[in-house]
Amino acid sequence: MTDVLWVFVGIIIGAIGGILGISLVSAGKFDDQQNEIYDLRVQRELLKDEIERLNKPRRKPTPRKKRHYKPRNTRNKK
Repeated sequence: MTDVLWVFVGIIIGAIGGILGISLVSAGKFDDQQNEIYDLRVQRELLKDEIERLNKPRRKPTPRKKRHYKPRNTRNKK
C-alpha cells in the first residue's frame, strides 16, 4: 500500500515539475515572439511610408503669375 502511495506522490511531484519547466521555457519564447512582432510592425510602417513617398508624382513647381502694377500718377507730384 505504501508503494502505491509513493508512486502517486512521485507522479504529482513530476507533473508539477514538468508544468513549471515547460512554463519557464515557453515564457522566454513568448517574449521573443512578442519582440519580433513589434519589430515587424515597425518595419511594415516604415516601408509603407517609403512606398507612399516614392509613389508621389514629382511635378514641376507652378510658375509665378505676372504682377500687374498700377501705373504711378506722376502729374500730382510736386
